[in-house]
Amino acid sequence: MHRRALLAAALALPALPARAEFPGRSIRLIVPYPPGGITDLVARKVAEGLGALWERAVVVDNRPGAGGNIAAAIAAHAAPDGNTLYMGFAGTHAMNVSLYRKLEYDPVADFTPVSLLIESPLALTVHPSVPARSLAELTAYAKANPGKLAFGSSGNGGASHRSLEMYKAMAGVDILHVPYRGAAQSNTDLLGGKIQGMFDTLITAAPNIRAGAVRALAVTGRSRAALLPEVPTLAEAGLPGYVFLTWLGLLTPAGLPDAIRDRMNRDIRTVLADPAVRRWCEENGLEPAPSTPGEFARYMADETTRFAAFVRETGMTLD
Repeated sequence: MHRRALLAAALALPALPARAEFPGRSIRLIVPYPPGGITDLVARKVAEGLGALWERAVVVDNRPGAGGNIAAAIAAHAAPDGNTLYMGFAGTHAMNVSLYRKLEYDPVADFTPVSLLIESPLALTVHPSVPARSLAELTAYAKANPGKLAFGSSGNGGASHRSLEMYKAMAGVDILHVPYRGAAQSNTDLLGGKIQGMFDTLITAAPNIRAGAVRALAVTGRSRAALLPEVPTLAEAGLPGYVFLTWLGLLTPAGLPDAIRDRMNRDIRTVLADPAVRRWCEENGLEPAPSTPGEFARYMADETTRFAAFVRETGMTLD
């Protein structure tokens, strides 16, 4: 009878609430961008879902700056006890190692991958005053007027900056980069004509495109975006080989116990499978892409290798 009781107790362990696995009262999700942008919005959607499953608050902690390096360093040096999560993206976990001379964290050794979350392309948008209705016309105009066009970004090293630098390098054009503290400010100046263009998230660009406030010339994905099916990819529009996908994934400080990591991974899949969350992603041009921890680690390694080759070929730098 005693053995049966022990067996029953052991079988019941996986069903224990998350509060038995995480020692703190609340969990911090560090986000490398300010409030209001797509990274922040995804983080809050994920935090809401995980918080409900774990029966505790998952608090978003926005730490923008330095292309994500500030937030990544804070996360890397936190205790690996399950109470600190990091919203990783291509900058901090694939690109910055090739762009900055020194990082205060190791993107591989200092983190435990949990799961890839979403992928999404950007839209190349210009103000209606720009005399270009196609990518070819924009490239021709930029070549004829070097340094005249100014494109904004959400900040140095962010996706909108890196995608611009890739376009400049591959097209051979000189366009001024104007970094802002977040996408909201750069969009305000784009709509007002203070800057002439931006590689923007679909969630922000789509309503402005439909309203005629900006013009979409291309999207950065491998295929056309469901949210903007009439807009060609950069490869279609005359720049073969150009592909730039933003992605977000969940990581923790290195050393997280496997049991907690696996619990987090299972619960992320549950959150991303929720019909309401999937509908929200579709409406905002995002593709849910949950993975195993191992798959996510390989994904980041492949992205790092691919971008390092691009940097060697183009000489791109942010320092």
